[in-house]
Amino acid sequence: MKITIAKALFNSHSYSEYRKLVSDLLFDGKSTGNEQSENLTQYSSLNETRMDRLDKTMKIPDENSFKLKNLKSEYIWLVISEGWCGDAAQILPIFNQMAIASEGKIEMKIVLRDENEELMKLFLTNKKRAIPKLIIIDRETGSLLDSWGPRPKDATDLINDYKKKFGAIDEKVKTELQLWYLKDKGLSTQEEVINLMQNI
Repeated sequence: MKITIAKALFNSHSYSEYRKLVSDLLFDGKSTGNEQSENLTQYSSLNETRMDRLDKTMKIPDENSFKLKNLKSEYIWLVISEGWCGDAAQILPIFNQMAIASEGKIEMKIVLRDENEELMKLFLTNKKRAIPKLIIIDRETGSLLDSWGPRPKDATDLINDYKKKFGAIDEKVKTELQLWYLKDKGLSTQEEVINLMQNI
C-alpha cells in the first residue's frame, strides 16, 4: 500500500494545479477521466462555476481554524477526484481552505481517479469507486492513518434514502444534494474530518 500511495503522491497536483488542469481540458471541450461525453463536460463546466464561487465564499469558522492549527502532527491529505464529480466540486474547496487554515499542518495533494486505479482499488466505498476520497497520511513517516469520503454522513443518507425509495439516482436527487451542500456551507465536512483528525 505504501508504494501505491507514494506513486500517487509523485504524480499528484496541488489545488491550483488541479483547477488549472480541469480548466485547460474544458477549454478544449474535454473533461478529466478516461470516458469523454458531452454530459461529463457539462458537469465539469458546472463544477468549475461552483468551485469558483466556493473559493470566494468558503469560510472556516475560527473554532475549526484553531483545531486545525493545533493538530498533533503534520499531514498530507491525498484526495482522489475528477473534474466532472459534483461531490468533489463541493468538497475540494473546503479541504483547500482547511489546509490553508491549518497553517502548515496539512498539505493537500490531488490525483485523478482514472489515472490511479491501483490507489482507487484500495479505497472503495461499498465496492464502488466513489469519489472524492480523502486519504490521510503522516507526513514524517508516510504511513496511512485513515480515510474519509465520498461525502458527509447526512448527504450520504439523503442519497441512500432516495435510492431505497425510487430505486436509482437521477437528476432530481442530484439537485437535492447540491441544495443540501449549499445550505450546509461545508460545516458537516469540516466537523467530520476534524473529528477524524483529532482521533488519529
